[in-house]
Amino acid sequence: LAQIEGIDWSLLDVLKTHETVNARGTFAPLSAMELSQIDANRAHLEEVGLQAIREGKVAAVLLAGGQGTRLGSDKPKGMYNIGITKDVYIFEMIVRNLMDVVNRTGTWIPLYVMTSEKNNDDTVKFFKDMNYFGYDKDYVDFFVQEMAPASTFDGKIYLEEKGKVSTSPNGNGGWFISMVKAGLCEKAKKQGVEYINIFAVDNVCQRMADPCFVGAMIKNQYPSAAKVVKKANPEERVGVLCYEDGKPSIVEYYELSDEMRYQKDDQGELAYKDGVILNYLFRIDKLEEIMNNKLNVHIVKKKIPYVNAKGEIVKPEVENGYKFETLVLDMIHMMDDCLAYEVVRNKEFAPIKNKTGVDSVDTARELLKENGVTL
Repeated sequence: LAQIEGIDWSLLDVLKTHETVNARGTFAPLSAMELSQIDANRAHLEEVGLQAIREGKVAAVLLAGGQGTRLGSDKPKGMYNIGITKDVYIFEMIVRNLMDVVNRTGTWIPLYVMTSEKNNDDTVKFFKDMNYFGYDKDYVDFFVQEMAPASTFDGKIYLEEKGKVSTSPNGNGGWFISMVKAGLCEKAKKQGVEYINIFAVDNVCQRMADPCFVGAMIKNQYPSAAKVVKKANPEERVGVLCYEDGKPSIVEYYELSDEMRYQKDDQGELAYKDGVILNYLFRIDKLEEIMNNKLNVHIVKKKIPYVNAKGEIVKPEVENGYKFETLVLDMIHMMDDCLAYEVVRNKEFAPIKNKTGVDSVDTARELLKENGVTL
């Protein structure tokens, strides 16, 4: 009953209009602040960012609700060991990268870790067991992502077991409302936080609370900013920062038409070339403004295990229902503008999606070694 009480039933309303809910507008290319521009102004931008960090205005939010299932682990993804000659965990690399900024500024950056119902206990225990990898535990908070129910195609809620509704995390766009409900937005504001840098657990090379990135957003008075890498080729499977109906947005790789995918700009480069790496910076006051408006809910067809009328667990072979997700890209689209900030792919983009092959443990290890990390 407590679970049922906590469910946002309005999610099911989108089924009545689901022909339009995933519809997109008119796209146009967006220009990034490129590496050459950043390098030309680096000293000044960094100083602006360093000052904001020293004044306690910057916090970091780690999106870590996932399990390491695709890596062959039943534990939180961040607990996966990528070491070769010694233990090096994904969580450890993330904290180590953040510590670089702490050491540089002499200021602890509040770190909020978003977990899920499935992995919260394991995550919290792991951080404690590992002594927070040397981070000051007074600056680390955990919060659990809100869950959304899974339904049949005609809007009936599935049961996961006899006394439990089938739910799944409500997508990466649910991080802020989950943080607010946990009381951590209020805590951050009391600490003087004005900017929140959110990032995903699976990119072990990423730089968060990056002084130059923070400085570029503040100096140019943007309400939001996104780190981007130039696409390796037109077919690369990354979302691209662009404009949609005149506002910043992200077009997913599978939504790009062939015309957009191969379109060139005046310099002969791809027009849609700025791939997002799920590292975003937001002004906290702007997040609060958009929270009062409903985020788009995306309906995704999935295979959903369920309990049938006889109480037996059924594992379907084909898609049998919907899951409901909110996405960060919709938060970007609700902002007036977004700074696309280019970073060097080999230094900041090592996603671990698979065990081997593209975007895998193997490719991430190579990039870490290239950046001087001993594994």
